[in-house]
Amino acid sequence: MRNNYFKKFVLLFAVLLISQVIFAQSGSITGKVVDDNNQSLPGATVLISGTTIAGSADANGVYRINGVKAGTYTLTASFIGYTSQPKTVTVGAGSVTVNFNMQPSSKSLNEIVVIGYGTVKKKDLTGSITTVSSKDFQTGNITSPEQLIAGKVAGVSIVSNGGAPGAGSTIRIRGGASLSASNDPLIVVDGVQLSNDGIPGSPSPLTLINPNDIETFSVLKDASATAIYGSRASNGVIIITTKKGVVGKPVVNINSQVSVSTLSKEVPVFTGDQLRAYVKANGSAAFQALLGNANTDWQKEIYQTAVSTDNNVSVSGGLKNMPYRVSAGYLDQKGILKTGYLQRASAAVNLSPRLFDNHLKIDINLKGSDSRARFANQDAIGAAVTFDPTKPVFSGNNNFGGYFEYLDPSSASGLKALAPRNPVGLLQQKFDKSQVQRSIGNAQLDYKFHFLPDLHANVNFGYDVSQGKGTIYIPPTAAASYYRFKDADNVLHSGVNNQYRTNILNTTFEAYLNYAKDIKSINSRIDAVAGYAYYDYSTKNYNFPDITSDGNGTVVSQPNFPFDKPQHRLLSYYARLNYTFDDKYLLTGTIRRDGSSRFSPTNRYAVFPSGAFAWKIKEESFLKDNKVLSDLKLRVGYGVTGQQDAIDNYAYTSYYALSTQTASYQLGNSFYQLYRPSAYDPNRKWEQSATTNAGIDYGFLNGRISGSIDAYYKTTKDLIAPVNVSAGAGFSNVIVTNVGSMTNKGIEATINAQIVRSNSVTWDVALNATYNVNKVTKLTFVNDPNSTGIATGGISGGTGNNVERFYVGQPRGVFYVYQQVYGSDGKPLDNVYVDRNNDGVINDKDRYLYKQPDPKYIFGFSSNVTYKNFNLAVVMRANLGNYAYNNVFSNTGTRNNIINPLQYLNNGSTNALESGLIGANDKNVLSDYYVQNASFLKMDNASLGYNFGKILRGKAQLSVSGNVQNVFVITKYKGVDPEVNGGIDNNLYPRPRTYVLGLNLKF
Repeated sequence: MRNNYFKKFVLLFAVLLISQVIFAQSGSITGKVVDDNNQSLPGATVLISGTTIAGSADANGVYRINGVKAGTYTLTASFIGYTSQPKTVTVGAGSVTVNFNMQPSSKSLNEIVVIGYGTVKKKDLTGSITTVSSKDFQTGNITSPEQLIAGKVAGVSIVSNGGAPGAGSTIRIRGGASLSASNDPLIVVDGVQLSNDGIPGSPSPLTLINPNDIETFSVLKDASATAIYGSRASNGVIIITTKKGVVGKPVVNINSQVSVSTLSKEVPVFTGDQLRAYVKANGSAAFQALLGNANTDWQKEIYQTAVSTDNNVSVSGGLKNMPYRVSAGYLDQKGILKTGYLQRASAAVNLSPRLFDNHLKIDINLKGSDSRARFANQDAIGAAVTFDPTKPVFSGNNNFGGYFEYLDPSSASGLKALAPRNPVGLLQQKFDKSQVQRSIGNAQLDYKFHFLPDLHANVNFGYDVSQGKGTIYIPPTAAASYYRFKDADNVLHSGVNNQYRTNILNTTFEAYLNYAKDIKSINSRIDAVAGYAYYDYSTKNYNFPDITSDGNGTVVSQPNFPFDKPQHRLLSYYARLNYTFDDKYLLTGTIRRDGSSRFSPTNRYAVFPSGAFAWKIKEESFLKDNKVLSDLKLRVGYGVTGQQDAIDNYAYTSYYALSTQTASYQLGNSFYQLYRPSAYDPNRKWEQSATTNAGIDYGFLNGRISGSIDAYYKTTKDLIAPVNVSAGAGFSNVIVTNVGSMTNKGIEATINAQIVRSNSVTWDVALNATYNVNKVTKLTFVNDPNSTGIATGGISGGTGNNVERFYVGQPRGVFYVYQQVYGSDGKPLDNVYVDRNNDGVINDKDRYLYKQPDPKYIFGFSSNVTYKNFNLAVVMRANLGNYAYNNVFSNTGTRNNIINPLQYLNNGSTNALESGLIGANDKNVLSDYYVQNASFLKMDNASLGYNFGKILRGKAQLSVSGNVQNVFVITKYKGVDPEVNGGIDNNLYPRPRTYVLGLNLKF
């Protein structure tokens, strides 16, 4: 026993002795990183050149690199927007101090920008590309990644799809390029191209990515930048790069937020007392008898103050030659509409091993999330606007769950047909729950050939796998689904007990060669890429029967098949050549050949070329020594991109579909489902957009003022759109085919300024402005002067009404309405419209094209002021020239809506008092009276933070912040919110005002 203890003691002593020898042979490097005003630069990285060993500066600008072997090294410091000279240091057994004084670098001209299949210095860009890094992101309660850059990039519109938990956004780059196909940009996350298809059970696919893991966004806007992505790049490209680790001691970062969200504005409707007065003044005795005694504010009954939390932790560092970062997060977001919530657990792992003396670089990125949600029944939003405020929430009995409902003893269900349902009952009696799991990952290998180090081989294997499933349950007592189905025995059944499930697997394989060489003999540099890519997008939709929730559940309908498996593939070849001469003249040429399984073999492949030229005028002898001008570069480019998203996988070929059970054919006493042919177009091909772009990048005063101006003109041809075909020409009177064309043109401008920069105060501002107009130039195979365009923009009120048009010579989605006539008092005259064609009859031929939903001008403004340890920041946005159709006014703000001819009372918009409209005709909802100016100025974000610096005896850093989102809106629009996707405001889930308290701890 003693011998064993003695052996263990000797072994322990030997280990300690060896450790002392090892540490005696290594040392450390420490120092401080400051700017030209001797102000610390927290987050700056100091790297030992030729290795992956680095240290990160803390809040005071102090860095430290431990465990450095004795020897002589070269150190470089890096920080976005600054440059420094490398320094040589000799490390011994102790600690050596090396300080860095960094100089502004003409607003990050040497910053590395991620582009398609590579990177480039910002000063060498030839295309229109904007990069936004984490230090410039929007702050606060951000649940979806794209919201981080809202208002930050010229030419990019990011509009949230409402205020529901996890609601995504509609993203448009330079206005989009399509009518019926997708206008969404291609999004690439760490080399994996994401599909724009939704995931059932998820409020937004991007919501499944944790915004806290993101480092930068690169937005590619013109065709010379996007053409390398070919068929998916017509609407622009957004490249998302996540955070990585650096070699050094582990750094733990904890970020925690708690937020409180409130309803910022209610829809203005009648109170109970106002409705009683209105009905007594305008209604008959029978309607007056329907009035109750309550004063129920239905909007207050369905909305709540929502408290949410978002907690994230990450650990980053390096193990020898393998930087790593591991993170985990948990979001618990409650909605202001009662019963709704989103709970998301997420994790990410980034490994970047460097092997064979840095000849082989491997980047492994894994991201995963598990989200649980309950979707609040948004039908309650409209019901809260229209439900009678003189009625109570509860009826006093157990019928229909105890909720008050409009009754009709003569109906089978006992409910009043077509009357709205109790808003609180709609919320509390629908259980729409989901679970969605998603993982995005890739392994990218870059090998630098030993025999030819200028040549790299890069291979990327990626995947995006997800599963969405959920259940929808409505109890049999709920009025919303009461007696909804009559079986073969004429027995009525109630409730809903349904489920859904979808599995998605998208895979990526890319391989390319990259050759980069400085040819000093001719003062040139070439950088060439040539590659191959294969993408497979596969979905499996499980089909389940529709079942009631009463008794043992009665089957309402059975699916024809247990599942459906749509799938499509893309095959691509691409190449790019960058040529630089004398570091002043830059040429870029790209070409990509794409093949899509969504088109017939005849039209399956298309070629997408581009070219660009840039001239660094500042490097010319007549400007090189100019002290005021720090940058001046001219860019011009042209390219063609394609579109095949959001169209059917198999509509190019003839196929037969099995009819549903409700469309069966009777033979005798039996019913048979039949196979029927579907409409198809074998000649359908790619949409193609050709873009010309010219731009200037500028900088003054060593980068303290910088920016860019771009002008562009985009023509899209072979637009995919529905067109009518003559009877007998096919299996439908409408087919979707290539028929149209449209143009987008505009100007973008960006200016960034460091207004104040001193030892204690800094003030940075950024302003971007965009002017964009689009015009449809063709919609038919042959010119038809009598065409009224393609109807779009469905509205509530009436049956089958559309208030927008795609029309040749007009902007996309222009409003198509009757011209309202007004009285001497300025109020609209009921059922009086301008006879525009003077034929003595008011009909559809008198409708005219009026205003557009898309803004002509978009502005973004950011300001960031730092005083000592305090930080104050604001983000504002503005849209000008956009109009919205107020469907809440048109559908609820008339006498006939409130005093309903179907013998019940509704609530409605108080606009009924202003307009005096009765609404007894079918033209009222199509009046231009409801098309309102929706220009606005919004303060999206205001934040105040304080950095405590070092705490816990210098072992940690602490900072706190307070934040308000959706601070205020200035607008002439009379609805709740002027920012409406598609231009039709119909009971949008209101965007809340959110107050956030945040804490960040780093050690």
